[in-house]
Amino acid sequence: MSPSTATEEFRAARDTLLRHRTDHEAARAAFDWPRPEHFNWALDWFDRIAEGNDRLALHLVEEDGTEERVTYDEMRTRSDQLACWLRAQGVAPGDRVIVMLGNQSELWESLLALMKLRAVVIPATPQLGPDDLADRVRRGRARHVLVRAADTAKFDGLPGDYTRIAVGSGGTPAPGWLAYEEARQAATDFTPDGPTRGDDTLLLYFTSGTTALPKLVEHTHLSYPAGHLATMYWIGLRPGDVHLNISSPGWAKHAWSSFFAPWNAEATIFVHNYTRFDPARLMSEMDSAGVTSFCAPPTVWRMLIQADLTRLRTVPREVVAAGEPLNPEVIEHVRRAWGTTIRDGFGQTETAVQVANTPGSPVKPGSMGRPTPGYDITLLDPVTGEPGATEGEICIDLSRRPVGVTTGYHGDPERTAAAMADGYYRTGDIGSRDADGYLTYVGRSDDVFKASDYKISPFELESVLLEHEAVAEAAVVPSPDPVRLAVPKAYIVLADGWSPTEETAHALFAHSRTRLPGYKRVRVVEFADLPKTISGKIRRVELRAHAAGETGTPGTEHRER
Repeated sequence: MSPSTATEEFRAARDTLLRHRTDHEAARAAFDWPRPEHFNWALDWFDRIAEGNDRLALHLVEEDGTEERVTYDEMRTRSDQLACWLRAQGVAPGDRVIVMLGNQSELWESLLALMKLRAVVIPATPQLGPDDLADRVRRGRARHVLVRAADTAKFDGLPGDYTRIAVGSGGTPAPGWLAYEEARQAATDFTPDGPTRGDDTLLLYFTSGTTALPKLVEHTHLSYPAGHLATMYWIGLRPGDVHLNISSPGWAKHAWSSFFAPWNAEATIFVHNYTRFDPARLMSEMDSAGVTSFCAPPTVWRMLIQADLTRLRTVPREVVAAGEPLNPEVIEHVRRAWGTTIRDGFGQTETAVQVANTPGSPVKPGSMGRPTPGYDITLLDPVTGEPGATEGEICIDLSRRPVGVTTGYHGDPERTAAAMADGYYRTGDIGSRDADGYLTYVGRSDDVFKASDYKISPFELESVLLEHEAVAEAAVVPSPDPVRLAVPKAYIVLADGWSPTEETAHALFAHSRTRLPGYKRVRVVEFADLPKTISGKIRRVELRAHAAGETGTPGTEHRER
C-alpha cells in the first residue's frame, strides 16, 4: 500500500468517527479499523496535515506566564530537522531511545522525529530516579537517552553504551553529553531511509508497577497512532478544537490525550505547566486559551471541586476523566457548577480507550459507559471462565482484534500468553453489565474482597465516603476481623478545615451507616496520606499490608463503636 493510500485509509476511518460524533450506535456500526501494511503516523498523517498549515499544533503556558506557540507546519519542520540531526548522531531504525522530558516543545518534536527514523521510543517521566532508570536502560536495551539537562546527573554511573543527549543545556551540556540545541543548525530536508511496517515496534511502555516490577508493554506504529482514533472519539475532539489534558509525560495517558488523539483530530494541544496545582490559575488559563475539551484524572477532579468552579467563565464543550473510576458525587458537583457532565472512560497502557461514555450518549451515574467503536467487550464468568456474564473480568474479544491492543509484554512470552489466553485480552479488572449494555467498574480482581462472606467493591464504598464534605480522597481495603474474616477499612485524606479526630471518624461512621447496608459499612477509619505510584495511582497493595499489620501504621486507627 502506498503512503498516500495509507493516509487515505486512516483519514476515512477518522472521518467516519467525526461524522457520527454524537451517535454511538451509528459509529460502532460504520467504523472499521485502518490496517495498512505500511504506515508511519508522523510521515503519513502528521506531515500530510501539517504542511503549509499555520494552525496552532501546540500551545504551552509556563508558571511565570511565558508562552510558546508552535504551528503544525513549524512542528513538521522542527521534527524533520531533529530527525536529520539524530540520524547523524547514530540513531538508526530499531534503536531503543529513552525520552525523559517534561511538557516542553522538545518532547513533541522528539516523538515525531524518532517515529520518522523508525526508532523505538521508551517514554519515561522525569520523576524517575537512578534505580528506575537503570532498569529501563537494562531491560529496554536502550541505545540512546534524550533527557532534560537538569536530569543528566541521574545517569552518572549507570552502565551501558548509549548516546547521551541533553535538552536545555544552553549548548554547553555536561561532559559526555550532546547538546540538543545543535539540532537547530541541521538540515531540514529529511528523507526516510525505507518504508515503515505498521507492525514494527514503536513504543515500549514501562507500567507504573502498582503491585510488582513494571511490565514492559509493546505497541506498534499502528496500534497506538490508529488505536487512539477511539480515544479521539471518546473525548469528542473535532478539527480546530483546543484540548487540555492534565497528564505527566512518560505515561501512556499522555500519549493518549496529549499527542495522538488531538492531532488525529487536527486540534491544538494546550498545556499549562505548574509546580503546585492551583485550580483558580488553571481555570484562568483555560479561559484565556479558549479550551474546548478538558481531560483530567480523578485526583485532579477531586481537587478541582474543592475550589469555586464558577470562576471558569467559558466551560469546555467536552469534559472527560480517565485513569481510575470517577466517583458519581464528583460528576454531580461539576454538573451543578458547570452545567455539563464529565464522561468517564476506561482503558489501559495495553490498549486505547475500550469503554466510555461517548458524546451524545446518556450517562448513567456510576457507569463507565459502553464499548467504544472497534471494541467488542465481554465479561468472563469468574468461576466458569465462560463469556457473557453479567459480572466478571472485563475482556476484549480478539476474534476481530482491535488495532489498539498491545502486541504483548516485551520479553515475557508467558505473561503475554496468559493475558491473551483463549482468544481474549484479559484486563484484570472486574465489571458488571446492565440490560442496556452499560458497564460499571467493580475493581481490580485483586482489590475486591469478602466480608462476612459478602463480596465488597472498594470503589462503591469510596464513592459513598466521598459524598461527605470531610473527605477529599478515600481508599478502602480489607482489615482482618476474627468474626467476619475481614471488615472494610477506609484510609482518608481530609478536606481543608477538618481535623483527624475521633469526632470526625465517627461522623464518617454515621454517614456510612445511613448510606450502606450493614455488611458493607466502613468499620475502621484511618486518616493518612495515600501511597501512590509516580503516575498518581493509589498503591492499594501497601494499604492492604498496613491494614494487615504487616507494615508500620501511618496514623491513628479509629474503630466503629
